[in-house]
Formats: sequence, C-alpha cells, structure tokens
Amino acid sequence: MAGKGCSGCRNGEALDFDFSMAFQPIVDLRTNAPFAYEALVRGPGGESAYSVLSQVTDLNRYAFDQRCRVKAIEVAGAAGILNTPARLSINFLPNAVYSPAACIQLTLETAQANAFPTDRLIFEFTENERMVDPAHVANIIAIYREMGFGTALDDFGSGYAGLNLLARFQPGIVKLDMDLIRGLDASQPRRIIVDGIIKICEALGIEVIAEGVETAGELAALKDLGVHYFQGYLLAKPAFEALPEVKFAVLL
Repeated sequence: MAGKGCSGCRNGEALDFDFSMAFQPIVDLRTNAPFAYEALVRGPGGESAYSVLSQVTDLNRYAFDQRCRVKAIEVAGAAGILNTPARLSINFLPNAVYSPAACIQLTLETAQANAFPTDRLIFEFTENERMVDPAHVANIIAIYREMGFGTALDDFGSGYAGLNLLARFQPGIVKLDMDLIRGLDASQPRRIIVDGIIKICEALGIEVIAEGVETAGELAALKDLGVHYFQGYLLAKPAFEALPEVKFAVLL
C-alpha cells in the first residue's frame, strides 16, 4: 500500500483541477526585510484558498501535496524571489507523506530545474490537521532537517497544536496562531501565555514567528516579548503570483 501511495504522489496524475499561489512576506524586524515568503494556495484566477481546498479528497491528497510544492517553487521563481535573499515557506500535509525520502524527490527535481537552492526552502505543517502518527511526523522533520530544509509548525496555540507536540519533536520554527495574539496588547493573560511559549521555544532553540498581526499594538507587544519575525495584514496582504511590498512605515 505504501509503495502504491508513494508512486501516486510522485506522479501527481490524480488531480483534475488547477490552482496557483499567492505570497505573503514574513518580515525580520531586525533587518526590516522579508525573511521568507509563505506560499498560499489560490485558484488559477486568484480565487480563495477554500475554492481549491474544498476539492481535495483522500484520493487526491497525495498528488495535491506534491503539486503544491512544485507550484510554489515555480511561481515564486517567476515572481522574482531568487532576486532576494528571502526563503520560501511551503505548506505540506504530514498525512500525505508516506516516505519522506521518496516523496521529496519531485520537490528536489523541481528546485534543480528552477535553480532554486534547497536550503532556502521551509516546509511548514499545521497541527489543525490531526496527526495520525506523531512519530511519523517526527521522522519527516528529522529527515527534512538532515536535507537542509527549514521546518515550521504552523498555527501553534490552536486546533490540536500544543506543548505536547514540542515534547515529541522540535521544528526549527513555531508560528504563533493569530487567535492567540489577537488583542495581545490589551490582554494580560494572553501576554503571559505567549511570553511562556516564547521562553520555551528559546530554550529549545526554536525560532518564533507571529502570524496574523493586524495592529501596531500587537506588533509592539510582541516586540517587547522578544519576537523578531512577523507576518500579517499590518505589514502586507498576500499578493497573487507576486511578492507584495511591505508597509515598512508601520515599523517606524
């Protein structure tokens, strides 16, 4: 069964719909420059992510995951990311990876074909998709890190994401969920919780990204807590098949 699945995801022939990517910057406030751009799935004409994700099923999940990696690299390259020092962050589905070493081959081939350095790729996964086998996810992270890829846990603090995951495996990056930081500047309990997560990540050698930042107050509070990396509408909205300009004025 695993062999058949791996073949299917590598070939990517099960998809009967098309899609593209939008990009949103993750800004490093120490340099006031994008550290990375996250690739966000969109319809072929810029339609919502839901219009695409609603077509993903158990039967085409593997092919979709593979095609997302290919599309992200191709579109980011065409948008000019290689003219910047920024990295590319690609979402992936842990449950769609049978064998990390086998299922990464198409990604490596695509990177080579587009002259995209593999050490500039970050793979982020969301814990909102319940992990069937956490040990398998830990193995994926270990192998990806051995290959030189960055790894990130998205939506930390929501869904199934919790501190128990960090006891099982340690990604290179943790992305704080937007619901956790919403109104952080006006909420002492949220501030205390986020401060605790940041300290734990620091002790584990994990970088922290605050995503979904929408107000100057949230940004200031997170800066006070020691966060360096930010993503959200305050800085830039996603741009379809393009790298958006960052609103650096809000950082002054």
